[in-house]
Amino acid sequence: MMAKEKPNPLLILISAPSGGGKTTLCRQLIRARRNMVRAITCTTRAPRKGERNGVDYYFLKAEDFLKRVQAGNFLEHATVYGNSYGLLKGELLGKLRAGKDVLLNVDVQGAATLIKKTGEEPELKRALVTIFLTPTSLAEVEARLRRRGADSAEVIRKRVAMAKQEIAQWRNFDYLLISGSKHEDLRRTLAIIEAEKMRVARSRAPEI
Repeated sequence: MMAKEKPNPLLILISAPSGGGKTTLCRQLIRARRNMVRAITCTTRAPRKGERNGVDYYFLKAEDFLKRVQAGNFLEHATVYGNSYGLLKGELLGKLRAGKDVLLNVDVQGAATLIKKTGEEPELKRALVTIFLTPTSLAEVEARLRRRGADSAEVIRKRVAMAKQEIAQWRNFDYLLISGSKHEDLRRTLAIIEAEKMRVARSRAPEI
């Protein structure tokens, strides 16, 4: 009897405007799919209490991070508040080649860069599926941000203005997911994943 082939792994990129709910959705996906793993980012910042190298981040010295930048190892990288962050090409390829579905949780600006960069790598391009998650309206974005209770009125105003610009990018993704309940968002995302795994371009017909 022939060994059962592993299904072609996917690189799932989920993006959303501020308050869109992508972090919650990504946590649900990791719990729901045993074969799905999170892409781990490199950073030069010091570990916080409870954080583990290779689990939360890959913690690198600044000089090591720079060497990887110069070698072209990163798909994308940026410096925020004096600390550098980057996503290694090898991090994605290694997990995909191991048969794992890889999940990317990125903001809209980061998504644009990653979509462009993965398009230059045939193996990543073939695996990539992009999903844009958005609330039903800007009023709902504002309501969600207010319910968080983490930002001032001025910060919320700026986030809503940014969300308007971010939502306008939805056409750059494979799927548009209008957010409903957490359960419904998860159900529809799982349906997308299952459908993508059955695409002819990713499948091999049985021998007959």
